[in-house]
Amino acid sequence: MIDLLLADPHHPVHYHHMEMALEEACTAYNKAEVPIGAVVVHPERGVIGRGYNQREQLIDPTAHAEMIALTQAAAALRSWRLEGCSLYVTLEPCPMCAGAIVQARVPFVFYGCTDLKAGACHTLYRITDDARLNHRCRVLGGIRADECADLLRRFFQERRAEGKK
Repeated sequence: MIDLLLADPHHPVHYHHMEMALEEACTAYNKAEVPIGAVVVHPERGVIGRGYNQREQLIDPTAHAEMIALTQAAAALRSWRLEGCSLYVTLEPCPMCAGAIVQARVPFVFYGCTDLKAGACHTLYRITDDARLNHRCRVLGGIRADECADLLRRFFQERRAEGKK
């Protein structure tokens, strides 16, 4: 089953969980935060962590969607080890988040669109499957990629237009 999930970005399970991540991203968008959302899914308990970018709101450079969702998931499990969990995030994780994913022992990462400026799973770096680290994740990108990218594109277009006023 896992191999099927890791091979098909259009699988209904991915669509469903990325929908939740997109809802989180829309919350960020509505709060003038970069619209990135994440959810952590436990195989028996379902969604145990949700997050959206809150760097402006919390005045915290580490308040990325993934970091918030991972923290919530760890609290729900009462363990920093998120073994067996899957992370869904609308944008390919950055180096900080990829490092946290590895540290949390998350085995599966599913993301929407690639991040050409800071992607650390496939695009610029491959932190999540670096053999030099003590843990590696299996990663699949491209899940609802157009929707994820469109939300980010619209956000930054609006910010640029506001700057020209």
